[in-house]
Amino acid sequence: MAEHYYSKNPDVKSEPKQWQTNLRGTSFVFVTDAGVFSKGEVDFGSRLLIDAFRAPDVEGDILDVGCGYGPVGLSIASLLKERTIQMVDVNERALALSRTNSQKNNIENVVIYASDALDEVETKEFASILTNPPIRAGKETVFKIYNQAYEHLAVGGDLWVVIQKKQGAPSTIARLEELFGNAEIVEKSKGYYIIKSKKH
Repeated sequence: MAEHYYSKNPDVKSEPKQWQTNLRGTSFVFVTDAGVFSKGEVDFGSRLLIDAFRAPDVEGDILDVGCGYGPVGLSIASLLKERTIQMVDVNERALALSRTNSQKNNIENVVIYASDALDEVETKEFASILTNPPIRAGKETVFKIYNQAYEHLAVGGDLWVVIQKKQGAPSTIARLEELFGNAEIVEKSKGYYIIKSKKH
């Protein structure tokens, strides 16, 4: 495949599918398609991130960077109905699916829009930012997400990252410690790390 999910308009034939899954005790229906990340099921890393996430005691919206068809952002939105969850992706097909999936699951406390990393994100005081970063887009893009996340968090807010050890968890931990002064490994499973950094 010449283009992958980290593309504005994936150059691959649309083949939508619908399936059901449970996330944090809630049943969801998802429509997915070719040209988006992990189209056949909620990938293990995203599921681990969803299960591990706890919102900090800080006011503000929550941001899902690289939302894909929406499993992370929509599951958090269904848990935290009093908060607005902003969901961004560079992939137009993924964004369209996220909008469809928010409607299918009757989730209204979301704002879904296009952004390359956080370039188009205007809010500066997020309580939490979550990302399953697009490793295939390269380290420069992934580190850009971390740098921008730091700038867009409220004091006391936190960044949550899921990343595989073999795909750069050690360099991610080192970068986050440099940026935030801390990087806690919240969970490790099957080679995946959930890393949390808090902005002081």
